[in-house]
Amino acid sequence: MAATFLISGGSGTIGRRLTRLLLQQGHQVSILSRSKKTIPNVTVYQWNIERGHIDPQAILTADYILHLAGAGIADERWTDERKQEIMDSRTRSASLLADALRSNRHHVKSFVSSSGIGFYGGDTGDRPLTETSPAGNDFLAQVVRVWERAADEIAEQGIRTVKLRTGIVLTMEGGALPKLVQPVRLGAGAPLGTGQQYVSWIHIDDLCRIYLQAATDESWQGIFNAVGPEPVTNQALTRQIATVLHKPLILPKVPGFAIRLVFGELASAVLGGNYVLNKRIREETSFRYQFPDLLPALKDLLL
Repeated sequence: MAATFLISGGSGTIGRRLTRLLLQQGHQVSILSRSKKTIPNVTVYQWNIERGHIDPQAILTADYILHLAGAGIADERWTDERKQEIMDSRTRSASLLADALRSNRHHVKSFVSSSGIGFYGGDTGDRPLTETSPAGNDFLAQVVRVWERAADEIAEQGIRTVKLRTGIVLTMEGGALPKLVQPVRLGAGAPLGTGQQYVSWIHIDDLCRIYLQAATDESWQGIFNAVGPEPVTNQALTRQIATVLHKPLILPKVPGFAIRLVFGELASAVLGGNYVLNKRIREETSFRYQFPDLLPALKDLLL
């Protein structure tokens, strides 16, 4: 049955793809935007996180809220100002939505919040991690802990809340994959650091389908690792990209010190790795992946 989905962060890479999927399935989509804009077949409501303002009509019309808003983790070097922006953009936006839901009559059935596998720490090696694994203690882990607590403000209102700890999202519209693909296309591809750090990946279409099912299926509640079934090493990912593109890998691995020179503290997110398992999705839901294996996922995205 058609429903109205309100998306924060709807202009981002995942938000745009999610909007297309929802419209294709006959749903109504509205997004929250800081500026007035026109998007075909989408209703745009304004909000201002700094001023604590949101158009109440956005809340009044929504059946489900998908919360994707947040400054990009890997878009810029981690200066103190950027780190504060990464934190504030997630926590203050969720708190604003919580206040709006608290202050307005609504019929919102569920709230699905983006989260991240950075919760477990920047580099946990090959230790399998599930939803019950402990939090890390670095910057990203701190961000995710506070991020998830902000989403709990909505759960405390009795609204079914799902938090999706998302891995590396594979898409050519943004994120990590274009940065990995470009040097391979140019014949200059190479694993990063040791190449043995694990990448817990998911195809963007599977992630969007997870958002939809998490919103509409009442059995989903709490924290889920939104990753594919099989993490791979950075070296294996690079080799698979080269295989799909029919390119050789002739350069040595990019040393960690060079990455640190370029990225600063952000290098920890590039050189670190996590072996994250989708335990709850696999064991507790009916969700089925379109792209459970890496090679078909890359062929879909690159060819």
